[in-house]
Amino acid sequence: MRTILAHLELSPVLDSVLASALIVARRHDAYLEGYHMRPGQPDVIAAGADGFVAAAPDLVAGFEREAKDRAERATARFEAFMTEHDLPRAGSREAPGLCADWRVETASGPSALGSRGRIFDLVVVGRPLGDEVTPSIAALEAALFDSGRLTLVAPPEPPSDFGKHLVIAWNGSTETARTIGFAEPYLTAAEHVTVLTVEKGMVPGPSGAELTRNLQRRGIYADIYEAKLGDRPIGKAILDETAALGGDLLLKGAYTQSRLRQMIFGGATSHILAEATLPVLMAN
Repeated sequence: MRTILAHLELSPVLDSVLASALIVARRHDAYLEGYHMRPGQPDVIAAGADGFVAAAPDLVAGFEREAKDRAERATARFEAFMTEHDLPRAGSREAPGLCADWRVETASGPSALGSRGRIFDLVVVGRPLGDEVTPSIAALEAALFDSGRLTLVAPPEPPSDFGKHLVIAWNGSTETARTIGFAEPYLTAAEHVTVLTVEKGMVPGPSGAELTRNLQRRGIYADIYEAKLGDRPIGKAILDETAALGGDLLLKGAYTQSRLRQMIFGGATSHILAEATLPVLMAN
C-alpha cells in the first residue's frame, strides 16, 4: 500500500476520508494524493418566447464560480491537513517514504475517479449518507468498478485506528476472494483475522473453514465464526457480528457482474454501505 488516492469531495465524511487514508499511509510509508474532480462546463441553453435557443451565460458563469469555489475549498482543506500532520510535499522525483500532494482535474463525471485510481494501490472514499448529497454513491461506484483496485470506504466518523482485528465477510464468492487477494498487506499486518460466515449467506464455493485453514497456512492468525441469521437481513447480521467480535475493519466483496452497475446496490452490500460505522475494504 505505497500509493493511496483520497477522494477530496466536500462532504460531512471528508474528515474521516482523510483520517482513514492517513492511518494507512503512515503504516506503509506511502504517497497520499488528494484528488478533487472539478466538473466541466455544462451545456446550458435557454429558450425564448419566440422559440429562439441561445446560450445562458449567467447560468454557465454561476456554475463555473461554484465549481472553482469548491475546488479551492477542497485543496485548501487538504493543504491544511498536510500542515496539521507534518506531511512533506512529494517532489518531482518520487522515492519511497511518507509524503503527500493534491490534484484537481476537470472531469465530465465521477468515472474520472476510477480512471485516476488505476495507478494507485488503494482508493479511499466516503460512505454515502442517506440524508446528504455527498459523499456520492456514483463516486463510490466509480472507485469500485472502474479503478480495478482496492477501495476503502471511510465511515461517517473519523477512526483513530483500524486493522488490528480484520473481519472477512466470507460468502464463497469470486469477488470476495479477489478482495482478499488485494488485501494481503492488511491480512499479514492484522493481529487477528476472523472469517465470518452467515447462515443462508453463502454462494456455491469453498467454506469458511477451508478459507480459514489456508489463511493459517500462510502464517495468518485466523479463526472462523459461523453466525446464525435469525430474522435479520444478511447485511445487518454481518455488521452486528463484526461489532460483537470486536472487529475494527471489515472486508467484503462488491459486485462483479457489469449489468448490476445499472442497479441500485442491493442486499448485504446495500445495508453495509448505508449503516457501517467502521472502515470497509471492498473490491469488485
